[in-house]
Amino acid sequence: MTDTVLAAGGRRLSVQVFGDSEGIPVFLLHGTPGSRLGPHPRGQVLHRLGIRLIAFDRPGYGHSDRLAGRKVADVVEDVAAIADAYGVEKFAVVGRSGGGPHALACAALLPRRTTRAAVLVGLAPHGAEGLDWFDGMAQSNVIDFTAAAAGHDPLSARLTPAAESIRADPASLITRLQAELPDSDRRVVTDRGIRSMLVQNYAEALRTSAYGWIDDALAFCSPWGFDPAAVTVPVVLWHGENDVFSPVSHARWLADQIPGATVLVQAGAAHFGALDVLPDILRWLAVGTPRG
Repeated sequence: MTDTVLAAGGRRLSVQVFGDSEGIPVFLLHGTPGSRLGPHPRGQVLHRLGIRLIAFDRPGYGHSDRLAGRKVADVVEDVAAIADAYGVEKFAVVGRSGGGPHALACAALLPRRTTRAAVLVGLAPHGAEGLDWFDGMAQSNVIDFTAAAAGHDPLSARLTPAAESIRADPASLITRLQAELPDSDRRVVTDRGIRSMLVQNYAEALRTSAYGWIDDALAFCSPWGFDPAAVTVPVVLWHGENDVFSPVSHARWLADQIPGATVLVQAGAAHFGALDVLPDILRWLAVGTPRG
């Protein structure tokens, strides 16, 4: 069941809870583009782990109201508002792909409430010192993020028609990516269940507009509003070695910045390999996190 939570300024956030309603609360921050319906473990897996998985549409996606000009750091107010609405004081966070920077924002700016954080195939800040940000990145992402760095209008000109095509045929995004997918990712997305979940996710993400996608990309290519080095809670950074959408060098750069962070690089895996490891990551996140 989808709930609506009001954030700052009366903005509506669309929220969905999966798994054990009395379990350990973990926020799952979706990818880009994405929604609360993004890939997650089956209910029986979450119940076995004792996890209450809380997912929500970031502003501009799905049924959540847009927040124009949002920074990555702005996610913390939304997470706090949702946690308050559900009576949750402490929680863990996991972000996959575009959700990764947002998970780090919670770890940096809500340290008294965030117990642990995990980033799966995440991005480092655009223009990070000592990192060739585009090295090893698929051409489609290079074009998208180059447009984002140039500003709203060039990015909108690229993503708005793309979103319209995906809205008409959500599976077309997978087709669009197919030529750039490493073999391991191709194997993951050919699984009927995962493919169905991805299609549903993209359809919900872009159901009304490209705003969520546009605002995510702009936020990634602008100052995030916090320094990853300020993170003090335990952090795990997982990355597939062959990832071409967010290259593994991003995880290694973040690991050098975040005190005590653990980086796990899996040989033979790529971007969508994060879906396979999520249950193990949730098990790690549950340690030291009280039930909600």
